[in-house]
Amino acid sequence: MIIGGTSGIGEATARLFKTEGSKVVIGGRNDTRGTKIAKECGGEASFFHVDVVKEAEVEAAVNFTKDKYGKIDCVFNNAGYGGIRGNVDSIPSDGFDKTVAVLYRGVFYGVKHAARVMKEQKSGCIINTGSVAGVSAGYSSLVYSSCKAAVMHLTRMAAIELAEHNVRVNCICPGAIPTPIFQGGVELSDAKLEALKKLFSGAQPLRRSGLPVDIANAALWLASDESSFMTGQSVVVDGGLTLGRRWEEYNDHFGQIRSLLQS
Repeated sequence: MIIGGTSGIGEATARLFKTEGSKVVIGGRNDTRGTKIAKECGGEASFFHVDVVKEAEVEAAVNFTKDKYGKIDCVFNNAGYGGIRGNVDSIPSDGFDKTVAVLYRGVFYGVKHAARVMKEQKSGCIINTGSVAGVSAGYSSLVYSSCKAAVMHLTRMAAIELAEHNVRVNCICPGAIPTPIFQGGVELSDAKLEALKKLFSGAQPLRRSGLPVDIANAALWLASDESSFMTGQSVVVDGGLTLGRRWEEYNDHFGQIRSLLQS
């Protein structure tokens, strides 16, 4: 089950998992888009409406998946949005609460109800979407970044608790990936998508933009038996963004220092 599967990373993951032979349930709020993606995936793919801020809807989505297929091998908690922005002394409480509800509490609900099913079946894999903004400061807004850091620690805590039940919990931290999150959840036009890809190509040492399928490939590996000895980890998929400054920037800066000292 992919919660937050109607665009961007979630959509790419749903399509990849289906191509690899998985039975996929796409969860999200956009009924039209979700139904369309499920139809295009074909076969054992379906859509289920879920708003992650409402626990009853997350619970219902997990129950639907369990009832439909008899078990759940993987739940990918991927729903998110940009959240409230602003300086720390100007962030309104209602914006803070809404952002935390989606980016942290919604992930908690997904982990909670996936765990309920997976503990009983003694198997399963939970994947949460973090961010490079949760790894290092300065990559996004204060509340968004804080929530992503919390998701990473939720992943570790849940992994410890669920390991004895043969349930694994891991997190993926994407870097600069052009998705609708940069436009308030609205689908990007081809022109804007290409412009973002060009802009992002210079953001990290690997000189190309990240793509939703890059994250989908990581999710596929984490969901597979090939990662069966891995749990509680946050896998950073960012083209080297969080490694530090690019090598040419370092050389340029060091060259300036050297020139100054030799003058």
